[in-house]
This record gives sequence, structure tokens and C-alpha cells, in this order.
Amino acid sequence: MVNAEFYETVENNLVRCNLCPHECLISNGNTGFCRTRVNLLGTLYSKTYGHISSIALDRVEKKPLYQFHPGKYLLSIGSYSCNMRCGFCQNYEISQEYDEDFASGRSFLPSEIVDMAVYLKPKGNIGIAYTYNEPLINYEFVSECAKISREHGLLNVLVTNGFINEQPLVKILPYIDAANIDLKSFSDDFYRSCDGAISTVKNTIEIMYKYCHIEVTTLVIPDENDSVSNIDALTSWLASIGEDIPLFLSRFFPRYQYLGYNPTSIESLKELKQVAERHLKYVYLGNV
Repeated sequence: MVNAEFYETVENNLVRCNLCPHECLISNGNTGFCRTRVNLLGTLYSKTYGHISSIALDRVEKKPLYQFHPGKYLLSIGSYSCNMRCGFCQNYEISQEYDEDFASGRSFLPSEIVDMAVYLKPKGNIGIAYTYNEPLINYEFVSECAKISREHGLLNVLVTNGFINEQPLVKILPYIDAANIDLKSFSDDFYRSCDGAISTVKNTIEIMYKYCHIEVTTLVIPDENDSVSNIDALTSWLASIGEDIPLFLSRFFPRYQYLGYNPTSIESLKELKQVAERHLKYVYLGNV
């Protein structure tokens, strides 16, 4: 474990974590909503620092990023848990069903991850992608990896839900070259059902657009966020930030708590793509 950033001691060994909008008030010996930051006698620690659940050399397009060094590769790493609770999560095994014993396996130093990324350069690797689970709840590890990788001429990519407070976001962005951000819906109610807030995600997108290359993904779920009005509003707003922002309308497949749902029809995705293209220059279909 390492000392966490962005928290304050309140009283009687209580701490308030200021990393994301949950701003959890955490008592001694407990973790916050994301289950990765623990209070020990008034000091907040990152308990999953260096704990890697998944590691692979992926094509850039798999992130997905279609307009950022296409054809190249990224050493992609993920850890555990999340600061949102999406019942349709496609990676729920590592992000939602947190297993304390499983997550306490071998940990890596940031320098080890960077060494792997450098070693893979001859295979077309251009950097590190922080992905699979929500990377920014492992802020300290991601930040340190990103700083060291920059020293070796590597690029850094975030695949994130965008649910982070502005201060930590702005602090890490000078080390980030690209990001794919989930914009799950344009509905406050939808985000509340996932224990998130659309206002925060919109703010994240606006800020990131100023700092680095961004692309956006919306997982289209039947009868949840697949209405024409939702996609029209979402893409109209996104175009107000930049009509050149690529958007992926990704096909949903039943997972986790949404096993009773049908997969998104390809016909529905094609219709929504036409809606999105009223506002955005680059709209792609994912998982078709």
C-alpha cells in the first residue's frame, strides 16, 4: 500500500476522500465506495497499488481509439473495482465482484510495467493503456506509471468512466496523451442508477478535450438508453465541444445483472448512427 492523494483528515481518525464525487467519509479500518482506498488511523492508503488483474498487448483500435496511431499497439493493464455500479458492466468480474483474496496476489512496481512496455516496442507498442476496470481509482499507480513512461518516450492512454473530481483530473492530464471516455447516457436518472452523475462526466469530457486526444463510447442498451431523443441530445452536446470527437456506439450483450436483456440489434445501431451523424463527423459502430 502507498499513501493516497486527495483526502483530508476530518476528526477522530475519520478521513474524507476527494478523488471522485462520492467524497466518501471513511472511518478507521474501512474503505470507501470504490473499495480500493483504506483509512488506517487517519491516513488514507491505496490498497490496490500495483495490483494487476489483466495485462495484454492490444491494438490501439481495441480501446477503442480509431484516430490515435491506428495500427499500433498498447500494453494494456487493469486492476480491480470501480467507483460506479453499472448492472450491465461488461467487465464485472474485476470491476464489480471484488474478491479480496484474488486481488491480493502479486503486485507490480510502476518501473516494471514501463520496462515491459519498452521491451514490447519492437512489436509495435507505443505506450501504456490504463483500462479494463476504472483506472483512476488507482490514481497513484497510474500517475507514477505515466510519469515514468514519459521519460522513455512512451504514450499514455486512459479508458475511463470520467467520474473523477476536477483537481486530480487536471493534475494527471499533462501525462495523458489520449483517452476514451464512457458517456453512458444523456439522462441524469440513468447515471443515478449507476451511482454516478452525468454532470461530472460532461465536465471531464470538456476538460480532457483541451488537454489530449479524446474519443467517446456509448454502450447502447435496449429500452434503457437507445432512444433517438437520447442519442440526439448526447451527440448534439458532444458536438458543442467538438464535432470532430469520434463516437463509438457499442453493441450491448447480456452480462452481469442484465442477463434477461436482448443484445442490441444491429438495425437499431445503424439507425442511431444516422442520428449521431447529424451532429458528429466520426461515428463508429462497436462489437458488431
